[in-house]
Amino acid sequence: MKKYHLFEVFGIELEYMLVNKKSLKVASQVDELLSLKQGEITSDVENGEIAWSNELVAHVVELKTNGPTKDLAGLSEHFHENVVEINSLLEAKELQLLPTASHPLMNPTADTQLWKHSYSEVYALYNRIFNCKGHGWANVQSMHINLPFYDDEEFEKLHAAIRVLLPLLPALAASSPIFEGKQTGFKDSRMQVYKTNQKEIPVLAGKVIPERVFSKEAYHREIFKPINQAIQPYDTDKILEHHFLNSRGAIARFDRNAIEIRVLDLQECPKADVAIAMVMVEVLKWMISNLNLAQLKELHEDDLLIILNETILAAEEAKIDSIEFLEVFGLAEKSYTARQIWQFLVEKVKGNLNKETQETLQLILTSGSLSTRILNALKGDVSEENIFKVYRELAVCLQENKLFVN
Repeated sequence: MKKYHLFEVFGIELEYMLVNKKSLKVASQVDELLSLKQGEITSDVENGEIAWSNELVAHVVELKTNGPTKDLAGLSEHFHENVVEINSLLEAKELQLLPTASHPLMNPTADTQLWKHSYSEVYALYNRIFNCKGHGWANVQSMHINLPFYDDEEFEKLHAAIRVLLPLLPALAASSPIFEGKQTGFKDSRMQVYKTNQKEIPVLAGKVIPERVFSKEAYHREIFKPINQAIQPYDTDKILEHHFLNSRGAIARFDRNAIEIRVLDLQECPKADVAIAMVMVEVLKWMISNLNLAQLKELHEDDLLIILNETILAAEEAKIDSIEFLEVFGLAEKSYTARQIWQFLVEKVKGNLNKETQETLQLILTSGSLSTRILNALKGDVSEENIFKVYRELAVCLQENKLFVN
């Protein structure tokens, strides 16, 4: 395994749902899509810079960088080309990709089918333990970002910074305001159900915000060991592995010397996803270079979870008044909205962002998270007809790689 230094390379994963073009109902036909591309049923397709793969449920396909990449800025175009190709392949079946982190009308009990090909024994075991026919398993599409570290010293810095930034991420990325035709009351419904989808074995996700562990040895002792102990009664055939089981909002992947960030809802198009990834990377660089490491490490997951709960609820409008949290960033007032904190952070790093990314972030910070823009477009009318109208527009945004402006 080749090891990389901080921010030397990146890995991005985007999850999309397949839907029927006319009804917008989820279509559990990812195996057919992969067969159309590869000529046979497979779980992975390499397609130049981007790879495609299946997920737990049969209506979700993952597009990901085909190995580590040094070029974040070019990813928007690479992902978009693959979206267009997939939609072209799906045309004959009257299917298409749909963006955002949740299907607004899916009934997971009735509509969920698990992937039934390679690796299916793992998914079947998960289903036996957790019952995956729920929103927290079957109706969640996200962007995962993998960031490398070379050794314990780099892991300490990266993990410390990521833990503190995690609670702010839904303020930019929330895109899941509706489940089963109803406003849930949360801007980030995906993360709200993510917190409890493994309640049968709580140690797997912990408090979503990772514990204060800053070395490989401590991580194995404090996180992996309890996970392995807790899963033993369920995993009698020993087919699950602790890197796979760890479900915190950011997970250490010592098998590839990276930290994978999981709290970002999928956006309307790759341009928006990549812009969020780029600003997040630049903010983490700034934090590691400019903030006090001891202060970062001191913030407890319980306190950070309070802030995460606020951004899950209200996204950019969340009120943040933790003095300890604000002091870490050098913010002097007693209370800020999450939007104001992001405006402060973007101002710090905008010189390192290209024009397109700056413009995308400006739209998000001015008009609100995608959840806010979806709710504004619906205008309180959550009839199926109106939901169809708005989400068809979102499908066009994905196909054309353009931002959703209502």
